[in-house]
Amino acid sequence: MTHSLRAARAARILGAGLLLALPGATALAQGTRPFAPGEKLTYDVRFGALKVGTGSLELRDVTQVRGEPAYHSVFQIRGGTPFYKVNDTFQSWFRTEDLASVRFHQDQNEGSKERERRYEIFPDRRTYDAVTDEDGEQASSANPLDDASFLYFLRTVPLEVGKTYSFNRYYKPDRNPITIKVLRTETVKVPAGTFEAVVVQPVIKAKGIFSEGGRAEVWLSNDSRRLMLQLKSKLPFGSINLYLTSATVPAASAATKAN
Repeated sequence: MTHSLRAARAARILGAGLLLALPGATALAQGTRPFAPGEKLTYDVRFGALKVGTGSLELRDVTQVRGEPAYHSVFQIRGGTPFYKVNDTFQSWFRTEDLASVRFHQDQNEGSKERERRYEIFPDRRTYDAVTDEDGEQASSANPLDDASFLYFLRTVPLEVGKTYSFNRYYKPDRNPITIKVLRTETVKVPAGTFEAVVVQPVIKAKGIFSEGGRAEVWLSNDSRRLMLQLKSKLPFGSINLYLTSATVPAASAATKAN
């Protein structure tokens, strides 16, 4: 496999798996949240030393989904090589009350392939419906979370070095549990600056950067914001690295009141 093809594959896998990156234990009091609408994080995506793209994670606003207020989050990744382009967008809507997922969209354009997936998720009856197929409603998990809402939920959770945590809330039950190991604390330097960080290792029951073989590590800011600063994952065809380049954080995000 050529270096450029490996780099393209790295960008594609990152787009598919990045959002299940963060850890936790028991949620903080419901009255406070470490994020707020208007927050936007941007990243350089690298395959080894080669830059293959950029990414952004944005909490845009609060909207209504089936009559309930829900956060709207958008994750985008752009890049690849001259021979293989990646243009992926993942959108999630999750209730402001308990962060349970109510809607999840995937739009992936990778090389010559295009894929759209639309999910309506119903927390109160523990089902989800893949709108783009004819299977109808399927069983889900209690208080379900999709890729993005899981990330935001876990930012509300305290961390303790040396502990391992498991969660059974992913909206597709066969992907559970997601296991999180809290490894250590250290100082990390990224393009956005130098931060004190807590380093975690997420493992999920799926292929990609967070599989057991990927040995991924994620650096989170060791403060009330829990921003994702850096990600590194070793795969058979090379190393995927992601570095925070900028962060727009609303002043109220460290103590945002739940709606």
